[in-house]
Amino acid sequence: MKKMNKLKIAVQKSGRLNEASLKLLKDCGISVDNGKNQLRASVSNFPLEILYLRNGDIPQYLEDGVADIAILGENVVVESGKNIKVLEKLGFSKCRLSIAVPKGFDYRSLKDLEGKKIATSYPNTLRNYLEKNGVNADIHVISGSVEIAPNIGLADAICDIVSSGSTLFNNGLKEVEQLLKSEAALVASPALDEEKQQLLEDLLFRMRSVLRARRSKYILLNAPNDKLEEISKILPVLKSPTVLPLMEEGWSSIHSVINEGDFWNVIDRLKALGAQGILVIPIEKMVV
Repeated sequence: MKKMNKLKIAVQKSGRLNEASLKLLKDCGISVDNGKNQLRASVSNFPLEILYLRNGDIPQYLEDGVADIAILGENVVVESGKNIKVLEKLGFSKCRLSIAVPKGFDYRSLKDLEGKKIATSYPNTLRNYLEKNGVNADIHVISGSVEIAPNIGLADAICDIVSSGSTLFNNGLKEVEQLLKSEAALVASPALDEEKQQLLEDLLFRMRSVLRARRSKYILLNAPNDKLEEISKILPVLKSPTVLPLMEEGWSSIHSVINEGDFWNVIDRLKALGAQGILVIPIEKMVV
């Protein structure tokens, strides 16, 4: 009897991506049999095996075919320089890779870093950025708390991941250059056989349904009939809104889907057109 092929997905063993990655898989209906401190875990209801790996090691495992796919920050993909394909941006763990200098540094342009020492955990990305802009600087590679380097005299500036900016502020630094924006992404090994490619498509279908739902809200409202056409032009994310007559003459109930990013703008426009009783409901899955 032929053994069923399994898709091997690498996720961060610990850190900011771990919890959100496992939550996404759970929302995709994947039950992970995960014992504490395991390096790998089986899945009971999908042909998938989870590998818990160090973030920086994942690109190499993908290129070597040890892992088939992974949930990884785009910043790590860029830094690795490996032949890895980004399949889908996942909308969480958003950040940016930036250069920061002490608040007292009179910074006017990137040229001010000529000949300076920059501490970073992302030497390849930083080197490429500096070369592209014709700046020669001394790149000092460190891991861990990069932001303390200027305070202890180790560097004149840093290049590191920034989320809220609070860590920079607390260490007396200011953000002066943004190298790239990053978020979690589903990435793949360059060589998947036909069977694993089909499993990947099945998993991607589930993920996209979950992600589409996360970016959308279900909206219900009451509106005067003479405003239905105008309101319908604002609302439809899918084919068209559902319109149902109310007992009160001249009024209808409208059901539709809106993008979460447009939420307040849409609500303001609906109210201006006379919409009342607006209800907004989260969507668990959205299959189109």
